[in-house]
Amino acid sequence: MTDRAADRVADSAADPRDPRPLVGEPLALDLLNTRWSGTPVNDLLTDREGHLIWLSSAGLADRCGEGGSGLPELREAREALAAAVLDLDERGEPGGAALAGLDAVLRHGRVRRTAGAGGPVDHVEVDGRQWLAAWLAVDDFLRLLGQGAHRIKKCAHEACILHFLDTSQNGRRRWCSMAVCGNRAKAARHYGKARG
Repeated sequence: MTDRAADRVADSAADPRDPRPLVGEPLALDLLNTRWSGTPVNDLLTDREGHLIWLSSAGLADRCGEGGSGLPELREAREALAAAVLDLDERGEPGGAALAGLDAVLRHGRVRRTAGAGGPVDHVEVDGRQWLAAWLAVDDFLRLLGQGAHRIKKCAHEACILHFLDTSQNGRRRWCSMAVCGNRAKAARHYGKARG
């Protein structure tokens, strides 16, 4: 049994106010995807309302939402995650600076394990409630890395900046959404062939 992030995110439904084109990814990638393509780039975490919407979509509103504290900490975690996935995209693994950014967030929390009737129980303890969502997101990223960094992918569409966890059996998923980015790419190829 655990009180970590991965168990809750899978059970939560996106907040109907959430404007993002891709929701429901694991917590770390869901936080990273609070920025999406646009001119200028869309950013859900510019204010308290967007912060609360994200917490709701992530299934963390009850634990983190009151008072709206934690937005700067969440932005810090998102920047650390962005640096780590940029390194993954370019080199296949996070570099030293990216790891230091992740560790800076992780220093604000820890997991305390206790014995429970059904087995071990993990309890997340953070320096203050404002760090909980940020810490859980970075902790979730470490879990994803442990499952295989090659499964954390950036959408192949050149205009898209979203990331996803490739859970396909063969590991060949290319698009954040086949209905959006995949179809755009198909349409562009078709248009190019028709003109050529």
